Amino acid sequence: MTRAILLLFCISVFTISIHAQNGKEKVLVTDLLKVKSLSNLTLTQDGSRAAFTVTSIEPEADNRWEYKYVTNIWMTTTDANAVPRQITGKEGSSQPAWSPDGKQLAFVRAAEGKPQIWLLSMDGGEAIQLTKFKYGATAPKWSPDGKLLLFRTNVSLTQILKDEELNPGLRTPSWPSEKPGLKANEAMKSSTAKANPDGSIEEVRAYLENNVSDKKAKVLTKLNFQEEASVSSEMSFSHTYIVDPKTGTNPIAITKGFYSYGNGSFTPDGKQLIIPVSLDSTEHPDRSSDAGLYSVGTDGKGLRKLLGEKSKAFASPAVSPTGKFVAMQISVPLSINVPVLSIMPINGTASDIVEIPMDRTKGQLIWSKDEKYIYFSAQSNGGAPLYRSDLKTRQVEQLTDYNGGISSFDLANNKLIYVRTDINSPFEIYVADAAGKNAKRISNFNTEWIKEKKLSIPEKHEFVNEKGMKVEYWVMKPTSFEAGKKYPLLLEIHGGPAAMWGPGESSMWHEYQYFCSQGYGVVYSNPRGSGGYGVDFLKGNVNDWGTGPAKDVLDALDKTVAEGWADTSKLVLTGGSYAGYLVAWIIAHDNRFKAACSQRGVYDLGTFFGEGNAWRLVPGYFGGYPWQENVKKILQRESPITYVEKIQTPYIIFHGENDLRTGVIQGEMLYRSLKVLGRPVEYVRHPGGTHELTRSGNNRQRIDQMLRTWEFFARYISVK
Repeated sequence: MTRAILLLFCISVFTISIHAQNGKEKVLVTDLLKVKSLSNLTLTQDGSRAAFTVTSIEPEADNRWEYKYVTNIWMTTTDANAVPRQITGKEGSSQPAWSPDGKQLAFVRAAEGKPQIWLLSMDGGEAIQLTKFKYGATAPKWSPDGKLLLFRTNVSLTQILKDEELNPGLRTPSWPSEKPGLKANEAMKSSTAKANPDGSIEEVRAYLENNVSDKKAKVLTKLNFQEEASVSSEMSFSHTYIVDPKTGTNPIAITKGFYSYGNGSFTPDGKQLIIPVSLDSTEHPDRSSDAGLYSVGTDGKGLRKLLGEKSKAFASPAVSPTGKFVAMQISVPLSINVPVLSIMPINGTASDIVEIPMDRTKGQLIWSKDEKYIYFSAQSNGGAPLYRSDLKTRQVEQLTDYNGGISSFDLANNKLIYVRTDINSPFEIYVADAAGKNAKRISNFNTEWIKEKKLSIPEKHEFVNEKGMKVEYWVMKPTSFEAGKKYPLLLEIHGGPAAMWGPGESSMWHEYQYFCSQGYGVVYSNPRGSGGYGVDFLKGNVNDWGTGPAKDVLDALDKTVAEGWADTSKLVLTGGSYAGYLVAWIIAHDNRFKAACSQRGVYDLGTFFGEGNAWRLVPGYFGGYPWQENVKKILQRESPITYVEKIQTPYIIFHGENDLRTGVIQGEMLYRSLKVLGRPVEYVRHPGGTHELTRSGNNRQRIDQMLRTWEFFARYISVK
């Protein structure tokens, strides 16, 4: 059959050739500490200067093996003579925002334990602290005339209940507290009773509340009680404030009540904000994910709903330069979907919305000054290119290639600036014209030290699976590769499951190059269910987390092996999160691997529903809940723990002790089961580690996990 024939189809699409591969030094595990991450790019209105953040890794004082992250703000011109320079001198400076005249830079730095807004004059001198706000201040944004600064803050429910400005009349919310046995929101009302464990019911309640305040108890009544690293009984809401950018002025609350407000966009006259708001004042916030768009005056008056309806989320509003239009993204909450880029007249209604066809998840919407284009980035086909859409034709034009990933960008005065990831550097800044042409790199944060390294260059391939879906994969040969020799091959799998890997993915740059420098080949792919290939591909693993995606990644492995240079007696595999799941699934169904490694994985879907804060993946992908008989059967069928007796492959399992995205019990269950069965298994817990350990966690632990994986593989295969 045609599909069977297509399944065998594999073609090398391209091979990247770059100067950096001429280096002679191996990529070392400690090179991880040299990587500088760039983000938060922002241009002055004339496009002549840019500010951005640089996060570096530096040794901790008096502790040889510990390293800390240090983030500072840098500035550069955007001309041919650009030389970036650091302009903040203390740790923790981030989120830069230029004043409209380019004479001041607002940014965020911690003060007395809270983030606050600071101002730095371009005429010289030290930064001045603008806000000393009790809740903290983040995400500064200037009004078009430069007379106001917008910022956001997170406020707890307990604080709002006592805050007259955010909660006039000190009312309780209209949605129920869901505290069983008590009427409505009785538990939220303030009490004058004195704490007494032997007193009346009111005094006992006051005593118990003191225990909560003193952190002797956590009382959970909300649905979303798991954060990334701890369990919390407190709710919080995001609110918007405006401050006059003069030292000592008091911020004014623009938003109020028991709602969360997103990043607002000023209208050109500076009198209004278009802002996303959580909807439904009668349903508990944990149970409602709908969001609408509202307009509100910069004096906090005239809050008016523009868009909002059940089972829709309107987000990321961007007002056009003339104020005629607002761009936004529209999605269906709690479902597997790709948000739709849409444009609406600012005084229009839902019937006036025009959709821009683009079957990719988009980010960072920016208008061109002439309102002809909307610019955005989008993960696609292994990269994250820049795009722009012509508003008249609704045609989308790709401005950068699939070989790189754009993580931050800005546009001003026909000048485009962006942070790009590609093979020769995980982060550098480029400048181009508004069409993306004549691109030039203007930074050397990573390129300089990397040019001395011998790199492996990924080769892109593709095949069509049995469902007719095109699956892309990349092959990286050992940096010491010699034709005619055989090499170990590492199968790397991505998580999500809706993530996407490719040459434009910065988080894996070092790990891939490290293993290639150690004599391994690496193959990675984007199996069905990955992002970056449209909504149909994204839904390709619904009710099928194991068999289908495993077939795709193993087909990529088989096609790499068919090239003839991989040693089939030295195959290993690794992956984290959903990929930790898929590693367990694969070794329970396939015995070809000499060793395997799972990081922060999910192994029992029923348990995951209870202990992971990503629990909505269960109803989202499997159509229901663990107590429903039809769903229970699916979850059992799709859980690797069901097949644990079949696992014979030597296995190392990692989990951060504070990882509540997937939950640590997952790893414990799998480890104990294998240990009882007498299988070769090792379990590593990283104290304090969260789900983000390998990306932004403790650097000693990041190195530890990579070395332990390498060392474990070395027990079972030798690499010459």
